[in-house]
Amino acid sequence: MADSVDVLIIGGGPGGATAGLLLARAGWSVAIVEKDTFPRRKVCGEFLSASNLPLLRQLHLDHAFRQLAGPEVRRVAVFAEDDAVVADMPGLGGDATGWGRALGREQLDAILLSNAAAEGASIWQPWSVIALRHDRGRFECDLVCRTGASTRTISSRLVIAAHGSWLPGTLPTQPARQAARASDLFGFKTHFSNADLPDDLMPLVAFRGGYGGMVHTDGGRISLSCCIRRDVLMRCRRQFGGNAGEAVRRYISSLCSPVRHVLQDAVRDGAWQSTGPIRPGIRVGRVNGGVFLVGNAAGEAHPVVAEGIGMAMHSGWLVADTLIQRPQLLSGRAPLNIDAASASYRRRWRQSFVPRIFAAGVIAQWAMRPSMVRPTLPLLRLLPALLTQAARTTGKVTPICSPSF
Repeated sequence: MADSVDVLIIGGGPGGATAGLLLARAGWSVAIVEKDTFPRRKVCGEFLSASNLPLLRQLHLDHAFRQLAGPEVRRVAVFAEDDAVVADMPGLGGDATGWGRALGREQLDAILLSNAAAEGASIWQPWSVIALRHDRGRFECDLVCRTGASTRTISSRLVIAAHGSWLPGTLPTQPARQAARASDLFGFKTHFSNADLPDDLMPLVAFRGGYGGMVHTDGGRISLSCCIRRDVLMRCRRQFGGNAGEAVRRYISSLCSPVRHVLQDAVRDGAWQSTGPIRPGIRVGRVNGGVFLVGNAAGEAHPVVAEGIGMAMHSGWLVADTLIQRPQLLSGRAPLNIDAASASYRRRWRQSFVPRIFAAGVIAQWAMRPSMVRPTLPLLRLLPALLTQAARTTGKVTPICSPSF
């Protein structure tokens, strides 16, 4: 593995692996540093909307995705209290396979990272970047192996931060630790088998103090994921006791009869996972000077719209496309080129994702408040096309990538 590369990528999840795969394919020397050993499960809704299909084809992974993923999602729904309002999911126009599907992160992440390695990227796993310095036009990145005491330093011209946004740290790209707030959102996720959910349906679950979703994923399972406010989580743990994930499930089931019906005979497949606090927002302009943020490190939509994986992969594509169009960046003789590349990436990122983040915020605030959901449901039953349009607005059929390389 080379100790000097063109680009060092911190994080081997969907955003980092996508960027690394495309840059390595274009002839750039790439090192991807991933702290976890794969395969690994993550708190994630696991759904990839139809807007990601062109990118999967560009990555040469569409066949593998179709072979492994769950069934096509052709309908969307809202589950709230005793109501279930169902509507058509928009499809990707002109594409016979133009429907989203779900795939567990233990499979998706491993496929993306192994294909980045096949294209020539060096994979440092499980290693962590513990320090990042900029000196005379290059970055010095200190790494430590998580299975021993080994340390290394890698020099790179550019850095892509794809390490997510949930864990605070010492790097300039990581968030600072913040004081706890009652409104903090915590994410939970698990799988169930033998659940009574139609194969083609992906419901949004609205409940007091949180929201969630269910979808059929790989292996004949459904994925149940949700976000819940800190204060509500504390109350439901006091009420139901035991494991936090199970307390959350019982809380949601007590409030929402369609969820209770889906899980009535279901068997949990694997442990509950949790993470947080989740802080949706825009961070793409926080760091400059040759550091590019992708995925949740750049900005995060409320998970209510199930666009997290797609936004991560598309931001990885955006940064790769931005850099590949500027091969002069590798010369190191024109720092203004880096500034121009950073400005171009930030502009394209905002054009692509700010509308989704705004729409997700509106939907999340609606879903967490029964006083807003109840009067809306009769209108949605009368005009289910409003649900279809909401799915369209959040990016379900809006591809970002183009065949530029």
